Amino acid sequence: MRGVRNASRRERLAAHPFDSVGLSLAQFSELLAAIYQGALEPVPWKGALDLLRVYLRANYVTLMLRPPSPEREALMVNAAGGGPITREAEYNKYYYALDPFIDLPPDRVFVADELAGEGRWRDSEFYKQFLKPLDILYAIGADIVTDDGIHCRFRASRPHRERPFSPADKALCEAVLPHLKRAVILHSQINLIDSERRLYAGTVDRMRVGTVILDQGGMLMKSNAVADAMLREGDGLIVAGGALRAQNPFENRELQRLIRQAMSGPGDGANPGVAEAISISRRNGRSRIGVVVRPIPHDQWSEGNRRPSVALLIRDPERRAEASRETVRRLFDLTPAEASLALALADGLTLDEAAERLSIRKNTARAHLRSIFSKIGVSRQTTLVRVLLSSVMWLG
Repeated sequence: MRGVRNASRRERLAAHPFDSVGLSLAQFSELLAAIYQGALEPVPWKGALDLLRVYLRANYVTLMLRPPSPEREALMVNAAGGGPITREAEYNKYYYALDPFIDLPPDRVFVADELAGEGRWRDSEFYKQFLKPLDILYAIGADIVTDDGIHCRFRASRPHRERPFSPADKALCEAVLPHLKRAVILHSQINLIDSERRLYAGTVDRMRVGTVILDQGGMLMKSNAVADAMLREGDGLIVAGGALRAQNPFENRELQRLIRQAMSGPGDGANPGVAEAISISRRNGRSRIGVVVRPIPHDQWSEGNRRPSVALLIRDPERRAEASRETVRRLFDLTPAEASLALALADGLTLDEAAERLSIRKNTARAHLRSIFSKIGVSRQTTLVRVLLSSVMWLG
């Protein structure tokens, strides 16, 4: 008879899944939307946690993206009904070691009283010293563990005046937990992509390479600070009507042809297409700007009408790449004075010009140069410059 009753209950829950969690379809849809949107928010999942706090009648809902340890503090997002959690620093430094509601079996929802026993939970030093002053009596939560090593903790709490978490509350947490896990995985992947992008963008900026990204219609989508500075000069390359143009009519026709060619190329991951190059003249006999036009690889599932389609890499020979003196010093075991001289020589200066720039005597510069030769293992200034220019010092 009990098996029949359980089967009947499962059938009712399957027929009316939102009855079991105490939410309407509209409320549950709003909550799921907030969970997936949370992966893109500046403070991730703050909106979703606020919603969960209301639906669970909780005073606090916390998502711990990185649990604390002796080596580092926790990274957590809190939704609090009575103002911010003022003892977060204390938890990071001390109370986390007393917390009995940790290391749960992954991807399952537990109520603290059920897991530890009501008497043990209320008798714990963690409850007496940390939770009770915060008006926290009841706790529910789950640990989220992914295949690539992410370990998050989801926790919600209620004050002493409230009732314990009900089966419906537990069912709500169980319903959202798989979605929260997927959103955490998406957030991790987005963070990795963004970190790589910032790393590569910073390297390109230090090498003084301008980058311009065009969409499928040839309109400018994005440019880095180096390209912005070149375009503001309005000498050789300009932006007109949202599109990149060369001021010389003949060169502009060729530039537009290369852009259209890049747009029509294969541009997929397996065959990213061939890069083309053009030099752009400038006024007053200034050095010509070099431009490389390259298709941006994308796969067949790329969406949107303004997806990145073409990248232009722009190099002005008069803009010197930036290298850190400290990087050069460490890379070749030079003194600070020797590193400064090496950078000046790599900048195209003669030894005398470098001595003048650095405000040192010529004999001092020659002594530094001999020491640099010895440390790097070269005997000619031209070889030294070639070694410097081909080294990783521009990436540091």
